[in-house]
Amino acid sequence: MPLKSSTHRIGILLFPEFSFSGLGCLLDPLFIVNWLAQETRFEWSLLGIEPTVPASNGVPIAVETEWPAPSEFDTVFVLASFETKAFRSDRQISMWLRHCDTAGVRLVGIEMGVDVLAAAGLLDGHRAAVHWDNLEAFQELYPKIEPVSELYNLSGDRMTCAGGTAVIDMMLAWLVTKIEVALVDTLRDHLLERRQRRSDAKQLSHAPEHHVATSAQMRRLVRMMHQTLESPLNAKALAEFVGLSVRQLERRFRKEVGLSPKQYYLKLRINRAHRLLQQTDLSVSDVAVSSGFTSQEHFSRTYRRFFDCAPSEDRIQSRDAPVFPVSRMWAEKGSC
Repeated sequence: MPLKSSTHRIGILLFPEFSFSGLGCLLDPLFIVNWLAQETRFEWSLLGIEPTVPASNGVPIAVETEWPAPSEFDTVFVLASFETKAFRSDRQISMWLRHCDTAGVRLVGIEMGVDVLAAAGLLDGHRAAVHWDNLEAFQELYPKIEPVSELYNLSGDRMTCAGGTAVIDMMLAWLVTKIEVALVDTLRDHLLERRQRRSDAKQLSHAPEHHVATSAQMRRLVRMMHQTLESPLNAKALAEFVGLSVRQLERRFRKEVGLSPKQYYLKLRINRAHRLLQQTDLSVSDVAVSSGFTSQEHFSRTYRRFFDCAPSEDRIQSRDAPVFPVSRMWAEKGSC
């Protein structure tokens, strides 16, 4: 294809265990646009620290390790999915991204790529679309950034995306600002993507309380539990909140949720602790307090019962790390 002088130059920085599907959702629209236009509207370079970067599904991707000068790019996408803590303090990465910013390059974070940009101080004062599973940890780490549970956010010289299939929605919204609308419409046809989602569309189709409870009364209680994980209420306070006796609440809650209020509350708190341990550098004691445990010993004992490992042994979020067990939790581990 002929190369136009107005060709948009893209750098794609990949981190180990990035989302393979996310990369596809990014590249396929660009390739199809070039194909439809019969000229190179977009060209891209894959960048990484090592010559080969493994995706989260194990597929190795060859990349350039000698990164071009930032002035060689118009836009740089940063893709990461699992463990990014090792790269937060990498001065070389942060410096290169800051040089990109200084050179007027638009920076885009996808999934945990948002975390990489945030760690470099490049999202301070911005709204950032953050994957729901990383939201709590992100709030703890970056108080100068406003995380939002939207699919993507196109904010000035920054773009952020929560990941998953939302990458295609973001790309379509971005491409409308770069090429002819008619070409984007044809692209949608080829992608079979006629219902592009808005940037402010919610990531989850339901609120947590709708997923676990059927009555408005119990949904209100579940919502309140989510909001008080650092300072959990006792059984009496929970019952008073919904105007029931402790015994009535126990019976109603177990009927709708399948767990006692205490069990469900603990499940939420342990899940929060699990995310903070894997996604932040907070100390184990700080994670315990943030999850509503006044005793670190009790926290460690409870955590081990859920995950068969101590909190201190669960500090990396990777394919091999423990995953929060949802379905078989209480059948296998027993109640608390």
